[in-house]
Amino acid sequence: MVSESDTPRLVLASGSPRRRLLLGIAGYEFDIVPPDIEESQNSGEPAEDFVMRMATDKAAAVVAGQAEGTVVLALDTTVVLDGSVLGKPVDEVEAASMLLSLSGRTHTVLTAYCLAIAGIGLAESGIDAARVTLRPVSPAEAEAYADTGEPLDKAGAYALQGRGGGFVTGVEGLRSTVIGLPLEHVVDVLTRHGIMPTRPVSEPNEL
Repeated sequence: MVSESDTPRLVLASGSPRRRLLLGIAGYEFDIVPPDIEESQNSGEPAEDFVMRMATDKAAAVVAGQAEGTVVLALDTTVVLDGSVLGKPVDEVEAASMLLSLSGRTHTVLTAYCLAIAGIGLAESGIDAARVTLRPVSPAEAEAYADTGEPLDKAGAYALQGRGGGFVTGVEGLRSTVIGLPLEHVVDVLTRHGIMPTRPVSEPNEL
């Protein structure tokens, strides 16, 4: 670990409490600046291109207002089923419908990450994928879960680290990728660009 004065300022371009928790668990000190961008998939745009474009746009939107040398980390997560992107549901009805579409099946979760440096621009980016399998979910279960409000701001309408984790029977890949920040990859990227943890690594008990 190093002191805060020895490492560039890090900004997390996300309002997600889950990403904030993961980055904090890894021992990093950072500020939070949620991006203000339009998040919509272009017609015919592949899921990988969409999630990478979103992460890049988020990084660009936030880094533009930062002091030179500030490092901005942005991420975007989406769920892919049969080649189609399942984003965040607009309401409880759509949340229940999304969950039922994933019921008893395996889908892919993509999380893209982008690092940008103020005064320099895009520094590094990448995508990590994980495969998630859900047990069969009944309509009553889906509706009850949707009514909790938990899935309303989650891609694919479930939270692995929350009550939605009870529907999951298997994860192939990083759990942190499914949650929204592929920790192993992000730590490698941050290290390459001079961002080091300043606090001891915590146990991820809340995940």
